[in-house]
Amino acid sequence: RLLRQTTVPPSSSSMSAPVAAAATSAAGKLRKLLAAPGLIIMPCCYDGLSARLIERAGFRSMFMSGFGVSATHGLPDTQLLGYAEMKEAAQRCASAVDVPIIADGDTGYGNAINTKRTIAGYFQAGVACIMIEDQVAPKRCGHTKGKQVVPFDEATARIQAAVDARTEKGLDILIMARTDARAVNGFEDAVSRCKAFVDIGADLTFLEAPQSIDEMERYCSEVPGYKMANMLENGVTPVLPADELERIGFKIAAYPFALLNASIVGMESALNSLKAGNSPTNLTFKELQDIVGFTDYFVEEKRYSTK
Repeated sequence: RLLRQTTVPPSSSSMSAPVAAAATSAAGKLRKLLAAPGLIIMPCCYDGLSARLIERAGFRSMFMSGFGVSATHGLPDTQLLGYAEMKEAAQRCASAVDVPIIADGDTGYGNAINTKRTIAGYFQAGVACIMIEDQVAPKRCGHTKGKQVVPFDEATARIQAAVDARTEKGLDILIMARTDARAVNGFEDAVSRCKAFVDIGADLTFLEAPQSIDEMERYCSEVPGYKMANMLENGVTPVLPADELERIGFKIAAYPFALLNASIVGMESALNSLKAGNSPTNLTFKELQDIVGFTDYFVEEKRYSTK
């Protein structure tokens, strides 16, 4: 049973809103990137500092990873964090940068009504797009064992609720619909779900963990709209060069572990140096101050000084 996209007439206030405002919103910035040629490389952030580093490096957008957010809480990605904690993480990331963020919204944190609340909350947090998936709660990392997915009708109802929340409240936020059905029900069911998500009104789809290049190519050729590839090192999906991903038909390539792995390796190296009685190689204090925002702060402080 496929639910049809619900439409609600725009209010007079929304009709009179300046087009420029929509274009410069977080969602507007992401739409502009999606409409432009080329593959969008998205490193994954998990807090304000990682988000700042991604923007500082010149990337045009980023993805807030639930795996990374869980890791910074000292937890595995098994939905031990709830709506409030993930929304707070999204707000911290979004408030630290000016580039658009796609944020992991897990399963919507409950039933369809909870999903609608999650959409509104993530919009308020300032993200450009929210990803909602079809795993059974508590969900887990898409490349680990033990995943389960909800039935087709429940999966489509979840995405319908997300689309309805956006439409009914006039929220300027994009929706990415994710399926983990490949590992549970097979590739054909995963493709069918993605097609249904697009028909309902999802802006982007994400078929998690295809197991071959052929499956990646079929997904891109059979499902319309923008699609994301998850380039997870040592996962079940082939990790391909950016030009190959673009040729296949992906619009976004996310790299969930690039910064998290680098930070863990760096911290362990520093700890081993300290344990051995040595001083680890560090940034200068001036460099560190600039990265975390002191340079901008001092400019603003001088601007409003009364002395």
